[in-house]
Amino acid sequence: MMYIVPISALVYIFDMMDTTGMLLTLLAFHPGLIMRGEIWRLVTWIFMPLNNNLFFTALMLFFYFSIGTTLERVWGTPKFTIYYISGVLFNIIYGFALWLILSGQPGIDTDILSILWFGVVRLAPNYLNLSMFFAFAALFPDQVIRFYFLIPIKIKWLALINAGFFAFSIITNVIAGAYVNAFLPVVALLNFFLICGYDMLRNLRPAVARPSPQAINFKKAARKANRENDGRHYRHKCAVCGKTDTSHPELEFRYCSKCNGYHCFCIEHINNHVHFQ
Repeated sequence: MMYIVPISALVYIFDMMDTTGMLLTLLAFHPGLIMRGEIWRLVTWIFMPLNNNLFFTALMLFFYFSIGTTLERVWGTPKFTIYYISGVLFNIIYGFALWLILSGQPGIDTDILSILWFGVVRLAPNYLNLSMFFAFAALFPDQVIRFYFLIPIKIKWLALINAGFFAFSIITNVIAGAYVNAFLPVVALLNFFLICGYDMLRNLRPAVARPSPQAINFKKAARKANRENDGRHYRHKCAVCGKTDTSHPELEFRYCSKCNGYHCFCIEHINNHVHFQ
């Protein structure tokens, strides 16, 4: 993200300065032109502007930078790189598959398809970058951020809003008959399910509450101490002062979790003794 965000900002600035509108045409993903040698389009579409509004673009780039760098710190650079590049590859595969399907239709001229492509397919980084948000929410669901730097809101609620946006995009494109673009949000989520799907399924499994080994051992400690008291009529004996539950029935006795073995102490010495090693 230290490369993607600054380059995206530069592309936005140059696009605002471009009065001909040719810059984005040269950067856009186009399988037909890629097959003719314009291979830079495999990468440059990642840096296309997210929106024409300066404030919105700056806010989203800052947001993507914060989320991306955090994911990279938590996962490590290799895993985050695999996450992002896999999302890019899924989009590229979808774009080429769509091109091959459309070009194979009877009566479709390749040149006409090239002209229509820019008006039909809008392969852009919006959904790809938003997929990082789901990964961030899966790791830090209760993290609170300041929406628009003012409104405190938990990440998990923003993730639900993000999911609603994805669903809304799919539904509106389907209603409009733009089935090609309706699948773009789904394609953008493939890398999320690839990298985070297993962890999500593991977290959804009901956790089985099991007593810790220490809890089990301390339950056995009383029975063990009773067997080792050589017939003396007490159950607990302080390892420091020698007081027992028989001689001092008013005292409470505890077993120390930091001592090696089972060592009992009265309430006066449970927090005031040298640990057995």
